[in-house]
Amino acid sequence: MDTALADTALADIVRATGASGALLYVLTPDREALWLSHVSGAPREVVAPWSRVAVSDPIPVADAVREERLVWVNSQVEMARRYPRPAVVLPYDFALAAVPVASDSGVRGGLVLLWPSGHPPQLSRAEHDAVRAGSRRLGHLFEQAARRGEPIVSPGRPRILPSEPGRTPTAEEAWAGTALLDRLPGGYVALDLYGRITLVTPAAADLVGEEPDRLLGSLPWEVLPWMDVPHVEDHYRAAVISRTPQEFRVLRPPGTWLSFELYPDPSGISVRIGRATDQRNRDPAAETARGPGRATVLYHLMHLATTLTEAVGVQDVVDQTADQLLPALGAQAMVLMTAEDGRLRILGHRGYSTELLARFDGAPLSRDIPMAAVLATGEPGFFPSFTRMAAAYPKMRHEDGRAAWAVLPLIASGRPIGSLLLSYDRPQAFPPSERAILTSLAGLVGQALDRALLYDAKDRLAHRLQSALLPHSLPSIPGLRVVARYLPAARGLGIGGDFYDLIRLDENTAAAAIGDVQGHNVDAAALMGQVRTAVHAHATVGAPPDHVLGGTNRLLTDLDPGLFTSCLYAHLDLGNGRACLATAGHPPPLLRHRDGRTELLAVPPGLLLGIDPTARYPSLEFALPPGCVLVLYTDGLVEAPGVDPDDATAALAGLVEQADPCDLEAMADTLVRHAPAPGDDIALLLLSPVPDEG
Repeated sequence: MDTALADTALADIVRATGASGALLYVLTPDREALWLSHVSGAPREVVAPWSRVAVSDPIPVADAVREERLVWVNSQVEMARRYPRPAVVLPYDFALAAVPVASDSGVRGGLVLLWPSGHPPQLSRAEHDAVRAGSRRLGHLFEQAARRGEPIVSPGRPRILPSEPGRTPTAEEAWAGTALLDRLPGGYVALDLYGRITLVTPAAADLVGEEPDRLLGSLPWEVLPWMDVPHVEDHYRAAVISRTPQEFRVLRPPGTWLSFELYPDPSGISVRIGRATDQRNRDPAAETARGPGRATVLYHLMHLATTLTEAVGVQDVVDQTADQLLPALGAQAMVLMTAEDGRLRILGHRGYSTELLARFDGAPLSRDIPMAAVLATGEPGFFPSFTRMAAAYPKMRHEDGRAAWAVLPLIASGRPIGSLLLSYDRPQAFPPSERAILTSLAGLVGQALDRALLYDAKDRLAHRLQSALLPHSLPSIPGLRVVARYLPAARGLGIGGDFYDLIRLDENTAAAAIGDVQGHNVDAAALMGQVRTAVHAHATVGAPPDHVLGGTNRLLTDLDPGLFTSCLYAHLDLGNGRACLATAGHPPPLLRHRDGRTELLAVPPGLLLGIDPTARYPSLEFALPPGCVLVLYTDGLVEAPGVDPDDATAALAGLVEQADPCDLEAMADTLVRHAPAPGDDIALLLLSPVPDEG
């Protein structure tokens, strides 16, 4: 693409709209992502997190491209409420418009324009028209480049457009300006929009303790190590993005406090440096930052964002939010809530007693309670003192002994799904920057909570289905002691396709089955029910083990569920002390003899069910005298990463040998207790013939 034409077109849009900055994106050929191609009015470091944006990402430019509409965000608070991810990284006050860049053949990219703090709540008609015309012009350039087969952008290397130059002074004006700065008290430094020093007065160099030649062209926090602290660069970024004056203090070692005042405009930043007076009673933390420290917040934010993506249930969200937010924000307690059937429900808490929260759990959703009010309005509440809370909510009583509170809506898909209460032992001012950070963090929690609520709902449904399909109780069979165990998986949905069954055939015979359907989802549980039903149906008509598995296999191949199943079927002739087994790819059972010796029964292997309708299943017949124990199990009882299956099975046999055969309940508990941490579900069936008492 003709870079000069694109540069000119983007500069014209910035000039026509009065924007302070712009980001131009091009849609990748697969239309799944946006690459940053041009940047105006901002350093590369500031926009680096958005060099590549997925079209599905919850940020303005992705919404604009995906929905083919203009997205307008008029303030820091609005950004925090609608787009918490970018708001936390850029917690500054500015306005933003994002539009698709389109040609006659469709959308080809996206354009983001930034305006300084103080922009009116809405775009003017002139601004709106300039944005539309400029995006169409860029779309036409993109289309022409595509037709010529020219690359539009090199991934990861956006073009940085130079800032608009200010008025060039005459030689006399430059001399007079330099003399003016030298006569004024303090020191003066000029920065470009990328943070580099372009002018430094002798007084400024003396104050910071460095030679002017070494300062020119450098970033202050790189050449002066004591300025390499988060709040210095943070105030510089705030000046660049919001174009509002900034002020902060920094300690120049060993004991000199300096004050810095930043005054930005479209061409750069003017900085006035002076000695800060009367620092004896000042709190350095209070001087260098308002609200929670940026470095601490960003560290915990990144960790919170990462851990919340791994949350698989509501309790995970509660724990991770409390672990990360409370120390980051200096809060002492939190409560996570949602609405259910018109009532407030406490999902989890930290730092509060259960007795106190019991008063609110299940309370009707009333606007007299701030935690419920934010669910109705979607607007956060900040209360620096109880007096302020009581003024807004007269019916509230000061029961928790805290000094300040923030009540935040948890937003997902544009609607409040819950609320988050944070409370503090000390009064809090809640300045605008802190409110924006809190709102952004609550947005991340809200999105995680939405996923967690859905996960828990699916988990409950799956467990109800599985409970309905597994036997609620096993039949009582004379001459046979039976104990069964089932443990769901510890990870994922917590449901699988493991099953067991015991079938009474007549007074002297019974059948046992155990199996494992591939997968851990509702489909696996449903198929498990079909397999169990098929096995039961074939067994009750007196079919031998090989026919039971063969008939079940033909049924599954006809159903073609896309999942495979292992199964082991045992026919037990209790009158004659004999048993017959057949297996379809299932782990071989263990047999503990009356003398304690335990062996692995070498059942001829058969193919998994559901693969080949013509598969055959050879059987093994063996003695099953009173006092022995037949151990049927699924692979979750022995399989673990990095452990040889034969070694694991041998270890299981050792546990069976050491257990008391007269106490099958204790034996089952021992085997399950020594199983690997269950990433898979576990089914276990212990069968032991007893002597005929007659």
